[in-house]
Amino acid sequence: FPRYMFSNNDEAAINKKLPKELLLRIFSFLDVVTLCRCAQVSRAWNVLALDGSNWQRIDLFDFQRDIEGRVVENISKRCGGFLRKLSLRGCLGVGDNALRTFAQNCRNIEVLNLNGCTKITDAFWCFLGFFPRQMSISMCVPSEGCPLLEQLIISWCDQVTKDGIQALVRGCGGLRALSLKGCTQLEDEALKFIGAHCPELVTLNLQTCLQITDDGLITICRGCHKLQSLCASGCSNITDAILNALGQNCPRLRILEVARCSQLTDVGFTTLARVRITDSTLIQLSIHCPRLQVLSLSHCELITDDGIRHLGNGACAHDRLEVIELDNCPLITDASLEHLKSCHSLERIELYDCQQITRAGIKRLRTHLPNIKVHAYFAPVTPPPSVGGSRQRFCRCCIIL
Repeated sequence: FPRYMFSNNDEAAINKKLPKELLLRIFSFLDVVTLCRCAQVSRAWNVLALDGSNWQRIDLFDFQRDIEGRVVENISKRCGGFLRKLSLRGCLGVGDNALRTFAQNCRNIEVLNLNGCTKITDAFWCFLGFFPRQMSISMCVPSEGCPLLEQLIISWCDQVTKDGIQALVRGCGGLRALSLKGCTQLEDEALKFIGAHCPELVTLNLQTCLQITDDGLITICRGCHKLQSLCASGCSNITDAILNALGQNCPRLRILEVARCSQLTDVGFTTLARVRITDSTLIQLSIHCPRLQVLSLSHCELITDDGIRHLGNGACAHDRLEVIELDNCPLITDASLEHLKSCHSLERIELYDCQQITRAGIKRLRTHLPNIKVHAYFAPVTPPPSVGGSRQRFCRCCIIL
C-alpha cells in the first residue's frame, strides 16, 4: 500500500454525524485505488478504508507489474477471513512464500484467480489445500484447507504437478469450477484425485494438458456427475472412449470443447448424442409427475414395454397425458400400445421407425381411443425379383439417381 499521510483533523463533520457502520457501508462500494487514497486522508479514514470488510473482493490485474510478494502478504493479513475473491492474474512476481501467508490467513476464500502466476509450485497447494504428513512436498506443514473455495483458475501455472493437485483437492472438495489450462506437467493421476474428491465440479478446463489420456478423463466422468462444461482442446491422446464415458455419466453436460483432438470420430459423437433414458426414468415420471401432458421420448433406444406399462398405470395417464412421442424406440412392441389404452386424454402418438409396432396393434389401440392421431411409417415390401430377368429390382421407396 502507499505510504499513509495522516491528517491531524480527524474530527471532520462527516465523521461526527455519520456512524462508523454507515461510513463502512459507503467505503464498501469503492475500488482498490480509491480505498488507498481514502486511507491517506486522516487517521479515522485510514482505519475505515483498510477495514477488512471493505476488502472482500480484490482484483490486482491492473497493477500486475507492480505487485510483489509483500503486497499480497499485507493484504492477506489485513483482510483475513473477510476476503472472498482474489485475482492475481498476470502477477508474475508472486510466488509460494507470499501465497503461503495468504493461505494461512484467508481460509474463507471462495474465488481465486492465479492465471499466469508461473512462480507457483506444488509447495503452495499444500497450504491452500490439505497436506497430510505422509506426502513428500518440501517446505510443507499439515493444513486444513479452504473448504469454501468454489472457483480456482491456475491456467499456465506450469510447475504444478499431481502432488500439488492431490493436496489441493483434499482440502477443497467443494470446488465447482477448475481451470488447469496450460498446466503441461499434469498427468492422469492428477485427474484421478479430482474425480475422487470433487463431486460438485461443474466446469473443468484441461486445454493443452498434453499428457492427459482416456484413463484420467474417464475417472472425471465417473466421479463428477454434475459436470456441465468440459474443455479438452489440444488433449490429442483422448479417443472415443471419453465421449462414451460422458454420455453414460454426465447427463448435465452442456458445453464440450475438443478442438485438435484428432482421434475422436463420428462413432464417438453418435454415442454421446444418445439420450440415456431407461425404464427407470419412466417409473419415476409415473410416480412424481401426475400432471404430465406431453412426453417426448424420441430416440430413447433403451425404453421397453415395461417402462410404458408403468407410465400407463401412472397418475397422469388416465386424465392428463395428451401427447407421447416414441419414434425411433426400437425395443417397444404392440404391448406398449396395450398399456396406453387407459390414457383417455391421449390425442397423438408418434411411432415412426418403431419396427416392432404393427398395423394390428395400432388398430386395437384405435378401438379404445377412436380420436387419436397415430403417426407411423411402414416401409413397403420389396417386390420379388422377376424370373429370368437380369435387371436389378428396387423397393418402391428407393430413388435411383
